[in-house]
Amino acid sequence: MNQAQTGQAKVRVDKWLWAARFFKTRSLAAGAVSAGHVAIGGHKVKPARTVQVGDLLVIRVGFFEFVVRILALSEQRGPATVARTLYQETEASLAKREQVQAERRSLNLQGNRPEQRPDKHERRKIRQFLKKE
Repeated sequence: MNQAQTGQAKVRVDKWLWAARFFKTRSLAAGAVSAGHVAIGGHKVKPARTVQVGDLLVIRVGFFEFVVRILALSEQRGPATVARTLYQETEASLAKREQVQAERRSLNLQGNRPEQRPDKHERRKIRQFLKKE
């Protein structure tokens, strides 16, 4: 049974981030909070900090930043459809995230993928080229 059903008003921030599926494991969530990638009300917090319904979280995951308002609490990780009901992302955050994603797509940092893998001769040329730099 999750926290919203039991009526308890507080959950650790690392547990909530894990239950809301922002991070794959609780230890990754705790590490991100410890590294300063999560802020509540504009202040960086520790993993044991409790969150309540209505708190505004700023979460950085990779290149993206989420600004979410907590709608429900849960200590248990459930299906993605349930996890999406735990929070509501702000419109500005959603627009900014989509803009960053579009910019990254347009830059195409990795370039086009080759049609086939390099053969032995091409691999030798690549290694030789990389050793010169």
